[in-house]
Amino acid sequence: MEDNYGENRGWDTDADDGDGEGGEEQVENAQEVLDECLEKFSTHDYIMEPGIFTQLKRYFQAGGNPEQVIELLSQNYSAVAQMANLLAEWLILGGVKVTDVQAMVENHLKDMILKTFDPKKADTIFTEEGETPAWLTEMIEHPTWRSLIYRLAEEYPDCLMLNFTIKLISDAGYQGEITSISTAAQQIEVFSRVLKTSISGFLQNTEDWQGTVEECSKMVCHGQHTYVYSQVLLQVLSQEARGGFNMKRLSQEITRCAQQNHHDVTPITMALNGAAGYPQACQALTSMLSRNALNPADITVLFRNYSAADPPPIDLIRTPQFLELLVDSLFKPGVKLNPEHKPKYIYLLAYAASVCETAARKGQTRKTVNKEELKPTIQAIEKVHDICNINKGSTELIAELSILYQCIRFPVVSVGVIRWVESTVTEPSYFKLCTEQTPIHLALLDEVVTCHLLLHSKVLQLLIQLFESKQDELEILVQLEMKKMLLDRMVNILSRGCVVPVVKYIKQCWQQGDTDISLIRYFVTEVLEAIAPPYTPEFVNLFLPLVENEEITGTMRGDGENDPVSEFIVHCKAHFAAL
Repeated sequence: MEDNYGENRGWDTDADDGDGEGGEEQVENAQEVLDECLEKFSTHDYIMEPGIFTQLKRYFQAGGNPEQVIELLSQNYSAVAQMANLLAEWLILGGVKVTDVQAMVENHLKDMILKTFDPKKADTIFTEEGETPAWLTEMIEHPTWRSLIYRLAEEYPDCLMLNFTIKLISDAGYQGEITSISTAAQQIEVFSRVLKTSISGFLQNTEDWQGTVEECSKMVCHGQHTYVYSQVLLQVLSQEARGGFNMKRLSQEITRCAQQNHHDVTPITMALNGAAGYPQACQALTSMLSRNALNPADITVLFRNYSAADPPPIDLIRTPQFLELLVDSLFKPGVKLNPEHKPKYIYLLAYAASVCETAARKGQTRKTVNKEELKPTIQAIEKVHDICNINKGSTELIAELSILYQCIRFPVVSVGVIRWVESTVTEPSYFKLCTEQTPIHLALLDEVVTCHLLLHSKVLQLLIQLFESKQDELEILVQLEMKKMLLDRMVNILSRGCVVPVVKYIKQCWQQGDTDISLIRYFVTEVLEAIAPPYTPEFVNLFLPLVENEEITGTMRGDGENDPVSEFIVHCKAHFAAL
């Protein structure tokens, strides 16, 4: 009895079960102790409670009757846990898989715990004992119980026991699982590990970086303290020669996420980018970014500052929010600018896009500013702005194609063209009034894709938006032809290097079953004509299921193995046996 008591004395969950003052209590209130213990012994399965040995000691020290306690414990022994184990054994003997039985038991336990969890009782585990129970350390080794802790932590963020357990999970190396857990944000050590894991994921996952950024942003934007801490850290990392630009991009994406969630983070952004040293530029930028709108007075202040002999740092106006506002004002149809101020808008956008700034070296007092590309960039923006600002039909645009193709080679102009095309082709009546097989606006996107690798994702996003749009005013056959034309544009992006995102999207359309199978077949046919070995395992893993599907390619196969479908399958089976 004494050995068992020594091993279990830390497990009682009742705040009144402690024996720190047991001697005096038993002498002065023996009958009260007896009544209290007998009441506990009368409950179902109390012999299975962790605090049983503590209560037995109190009971006997108060002069309790051994026979009475034995009778109460035995009479009230329902053996719920043992019956559950017996039922599990019967299920296994009946042919149910062990893993399925284990999952049933664990899921039922999870549901019961979620219904009956009491954070106050859970906190007594630590407030009374001050040490970690062995069973808690064992629990966090299992994914099922870790997921339970995550759900409870979301529901009870102030529970000390759960916060401590989250730290234990982080210490054990599972911080990658808790990127979306708000509890992690309350502990700097845990949050730092989780942030480190998220940043590493962003750097390594080059294909699905948008998903990684979204997950990281959600965690960073949990509160003001997490946002400031993370952005300061990213600001320091962005100064590193290796990978600094990646950290700058991540910081900007997180800022965008915060703005989309209606958080005004402009003061934090201005504080971190060094704008305080340039009060005029800082005040003008802050005014526009906080209201998310441009105005001629502030634009004039910025123009005056950046056309001076010693301009402020270029990073101040390379804030993505400000650049997007400039692009919208110059390329979005229907936006009217005062002719007097329009050159200032164009100058600032061109300056941010083309000027190269080099930090001052030893012996130099001023930074070096290279403006060689500024003038041609201004001219290109002016030309395309004049075209986009007037609502021209397809026939009129044909005459401007040479100018557009020439200016599209400037990245900033291509960004503006995408914005212009997006606003134009998403008009409800655009495809109804369009007579060309391939509209000129979308043909321009093909040229953007050819010239600028980094704009592939923007163009693909627009094509997906159009592909999924409802065109109820068009006849069914016309809708199919339109979607085939959009698939041609996607195949073009694929042929320019944007392979995985395109194939992944089409496979998703096939799996969801909401896309006409003839369109999937058309895409597969076009891709098979455009590709040739060698293939990457990731591409084969995504594309092969489409090619092997009888419903998609059954009519495309010949009697032998000389058709493109059979050749692709044979090649994949020969070189990717594991797939």
